[in-house]
Amino acid sequence: MKQGNCSRFMARRRWLGGAAAALAMVVAPLAAQAQETAANFPTRPINIVVPFPAGGATDITARLVAEGLSKKWGQSVVVENRPGAGGNLGSEYVARATPDGHTIVLGVTGSHGINISLYKNMRYDPRTDFEPLTQATLYPNAIVVNKDVPANNLQELIALLKKGGVQYAYGSDGNGTASHLGMELLKNRGGFELPHVPYRGSAPMVTDLLGGQIQVGITGLPAVQAYAKSGKLKVIALTTGERFASAPDYPTVAEQGFPGFVAPPWSGFFAPKGTPKPIVDKLSAAMREVMADPVLKEKMVAAGSEFTPSTPEAFKAFIDSEIAKWAEAVKISGARVD
Repeated sequence: MKQGNCSRFMARRRWLGGAAAALAMVVAPLAAQAQETAANFPTRPINIVVPFPAGGATDITARLVAEGLSKKWGQSVVVENRPGAGGNLGSEYVARATPDGHTIVLGVTGSHGINISLYKNMRYDPRTDFEPLTQATLYPNAIVVNKDVPANNLQELIALLKKGGVQYAYGSDGNGTASHLGMELLKNRGGFELPHVPYRGSAPMVTDLLGGQIQVGITGLPAVQAYAKSGKLKVIALTTGERFASAPDYPTVAEQGFPGFVAPPWSGFFAPKGTPKPIVDKLSAAMREVMADPVLKEKMVAAGSEFTPSTPEAFKAFIDSEIAKWAEAVKISGARVD
């Protein structure tokens, strides 16, 4: 190497070394500051945004976890309901909140799994605008039939539909919901036809199912379990990958000829993107500890669901897989919201 080139090379090395040292001097204090901030967290009330009305399954979940966190930290944890646009309004609000861990959202299958493929104009991205904290719950949708339908399991129902001569339709919780899209995935895999009737939630759908206006329905198990126990409806299959611990007598779709079929609704906690990792880890660990409390677990089961806590890393991988799965379902169904 010529002397001039060698001098320039050495000068560049010295400059790079100095820049690296300067960067380290900046990063180290910031990391220490983040750790100190996490150690003191929370410094004021935590706001858990539920993007749905009060009283529903998501709201109950948030209030149980808020109860546990408040006791653990001796700090107020407030649940705020911000419903609208299938969970989008409340989720967007948190995506734009200050990323300090004091404002988080309890997202669900729709807001953080389906809507990015369903809505034409989304104002947030569940993959890039949030820090996943932990999954919270998972519960089965149940495929049910009117008591007069001559089928007692999924294969008998599909055989009946493929045979023809029956004018059946199925009801769901609404267009683009996990119940609707889950059934569309099953129809695609099973190769059978069954017209869709969307409802505004489970209550009116179950009423029509009981009255015989529709013959098949799919909705959350808690909405139909009492009718199944009384013999007014028949549970054909659940959409969880395994049998539900609190309702072990009901078989899954997967074990009735569709291995690998998993399409249950879920919920999980998210913080805004940019929330420091030490705070993300502290929030996640605290929530997982709370969800392991036997008393709160029993309350969750009584509400018709189960706690399914996970690490931030596992929850992120789960979200990515859910977005891909529901994107396929949206495409198959042709559902779209402008």
